Amino acid sequence: QVQLVESGGGLVQAGGSLRLSCTASGLTLSYYQMAWFRQAPGKEREFVAVIAWSGGTTYYADSVKGRFTISRDNARSMVYLQMDNLKPEETAVYYCAARYRMSSKAPAEYDYWGQGTQVTVSS
Repeated sequence: QVQLVESGGGLVQAGGSLRLSCTASGLTLSYYQMAWFRQAPGKEREFVAVIAWSGGTTYYADSVKGRFTISRDNARSMVYLQMDNLKPEETAVYYCAARYRMSSKAPAEYDYWGQGTQVTVSS
């Protein structure tokens, strides 16, 4: 059984930081690209960042470049998203997702999803 479990969300003031974690189980981790998406109230789910378990290649949405960092720890089967200088408009549910082999920024192309963790940024 494949499971992706997010944690680390919470309430933070604008300009603050949070570190999200995603624990993966039930799959061969090196075969999957891992990504973070978010969905704000009244908006579509959007791509945030992706990292390859093999190779280490990363890509970021333009809106978060320079402020967010995606990383991985293969030995611990975990993926992280360090978020710095958060903005109120980034209040959303943040999701961890996995896609077999090929990297993608499209939510519909991902195979597995976590339940999400709420991030709330106050002004």
